[in-house]
Order: sequence, then C-alpha cells, then structure tokens
Amino acid sequence: MTLHWKLVIDAQDPHAQAAFWGETLGYEVEDNSALIERLLGFGAVTEAETVDFRGRRSFRDLIAVRHPDDPVDAETGTGLGRRLLFQRVPEVKSGKNRLHVDVHAAPGTRDEEVARLEGLGAAVQRRVKEQGGEWVVLTDPEGNEFCVQ
Repeated sequence: MTLHWKLVIDAQDPHAQAAFWGETLGYEVEDNSALIERLLGFGAVTEAETVDFRGRRSFRDLIAVRHPDDPVDAETGTGLGRRLLFQRVPEVKSGKNRLHVDVHAAPGTRDEEVARLEGLGAAVQRRVKEQGGEWVVLTDPEGNEFCVQ
C-alpha cells in the first residue's frame, strides 16, 4: 500500500517560507480560510491563532504549498497530493540539513534558474562539478540547503 505523505519544514516565518517555496516550485499556497472561519465559529481556534496572508485568513503557525495539478479538499483547502507544510518553531536553524530538496531546472537553464531563485531570496553557497554531474547548492531565506540540478 502506498502511503500519503507531506514534507514538514520547521520555520521561524512559515508564511515567508511558503511564499519562497511556492514561487520556487511553481506550487500554490493553500487557502484554508473556509476551514479557519468554521473553526473560529466553533471556538476551536482564536483570532490570535490566525493572520491575514495575501488577503485571506491563514493559520498563524503553519501554512502549506501544494502542487497545482493535485486534488484539493474543497471544504478545508488542504492539498491531497504533493505538499510542503511550514510550521513555526522558536529556534533558528542550526547545523546541516539531514534532508533537502533538489530542484531540477530545464536542460541548459540552471544558471538562469539560480539567478531567479537568488531574486526570491536564496543564496548560492557553492557550485559543484563532479563525475556524477553538476549542481548548485543554495540556501533558502532561513538557511535551509537545497540544490539546483
């Protein structure tokens, strides 16, 4: 049996991370506003647990991006396929990632893709050229490493 999963990433500013990774991957930021309104009505969440993000109510401490072609639960706005969920944590990133994302640029466009990502807030750490291939190691706005192939 195949399991449904999502990648959860700790963040000091989950909304900024969602914006960065949504733009990086061409993913959509999930719209959970209808769910949040229902939860507010039931008293299950408070106003303090929400924020306005891009003109709609969002959870304060978590937000996800999803692949635009994957299904979505119409009642909650939650993606039912490929997703990255960013959750607020108090501490800053420390140490090397144990897991990272590889972004695959179209053939011959790696340098242009790296420049686009730098414009979104990524920083180039190093360029790698080995027998197995070439890639660029970058960090996202919170210092998480990722590669562009």
